Amino acid sequence: MIESASSGGAQALPLALYVHTPWCVSKCPYCDFNSHAADAPPFEPYVTRLLADLDLELDRPGARRPLSSVFIGGGTPSLFPGSAIRRLLDGVRERADLLPEVEITLEANPGTRDAACFEDYRESGVNRLSIGVQSLSAARLRALGRIHGPEDVRDTLRMARAAGFDNLNLDMMFALPGQDLAGARQDLARLIALEPEHVSYYQLTLEPNTAFHAHPPRLPDPDLAADMAEQGLEDLAHAGYRQYEVSAHAQDGARCRHNLNYWEFGDYLGIGAGAHGKLTREDSARVDRQVSRTAKRRHPVAYLSASPDDLLSSTRILNEQDLIFEFALNALRLTEGFPRDLFTQTTGLPWSRIANIVRGAVDDGMLRILADRVEPTSPGYRFLDDLVARFATRA
Repeated sequence: MIESASSGGAQALPLALYVHTPWCVSKCPYCDFNSHAADAPPFEPYVTRLLADLDLELDRPGARRPLSSVFIGGGTPSLFPGSAIRRLLDGVRERADLLPEVEITLEANPGTRDAACFEDYRESGVNRLSIGVQSLSAARLRALGRIHGPEDVRDTLRMARAAGFDNLNLDMMFALPGQDLAGARQDLARLIALEPEHVSYYQLTLEPNTAFHAHPPRLPDPDLAADMAEQGLEDLAHAGYRQYEVSAHAQDGARCRHNLNYWEFGDYLGIGAGAHGKLTREDSARVDRQVSRTAKRRHPVAYLSASPDDLLSSTRILNEQDLIFEFALNALRLTEGFPRDLFTQTTGLPWSRIANIVRGAVDDGMLRILADRVEPTSPGYRFLDDLVARFATRA
């Protein structure tokens, strides 16, 4: 986690690396991620381009900091052979310093698991797997268009444990087509029985530009979905998983460092098709800091065919209002809220910029201040969108 503001300027902020792999076996009907079905992705040319992309990222002012985490997401990164992931991570280590305790996560689909690949991933430096289970009901998996079944999930975990992975996240959704309250509880109980160190438990939503949005399935009504969420929180807590973010639950010591860096408004480099990045640097021409957001060319063909110095699709310098809103949008997702000095440390803005907003939210019972921390109350967390919206208008 980010230390106090007294530890320094922008160079004291942690820096993470996100690597996007855009291919999957088939596109799930609920998925709005930048993913593309492909029979034979160009693995090696893509790794070559990723490393060239990283070279450019590391030349940006403020980017020469040790990496606290690396996250290989997708798409389906577990489509990549072990040799490609090894070459990628060897290239990262050649170009950047990694903290001794660096967390390196790779997302895996139970429908693409391979024991030899898992062993190669582990030997290449991957020390955390995030596995997209989504459900352990065969009927619910079919409704979601997934390419795996419940037994594939169990086989995947056996392979992962045999390869030496002792830090596993399992994703599961609730409020699925045809699901009732008892079914949601049974599904989660099956997941807990697999004993992952971390669980991401979140509600299925119909996102624009997805097959489900165009042809909506029949989903549980909002009241039933809310009951499922509350039931899930209780069952996860009873099993020893502590909720620390809207959908994140972890055993002791197993919080995802990479995602915590996002939520604490830390910096990260993004490489790969459609990857986003956020970078803070001191600017001698400005009193405060300059925070920029970047995005890479989204389609893998465009990303691979562009000249190496033309991979960016957009870059944007955040203004004061952007900084305030984006800080709140991330930091208030955390159940424990944030230290007061984190706001100034990450945005470069004085606390006075949000003092009135925070005071109003405290008066309305949405926030509370405990010593040097600001955290959402139960109503504030329940109506988080409304709470965050307060920070979208100028104080």
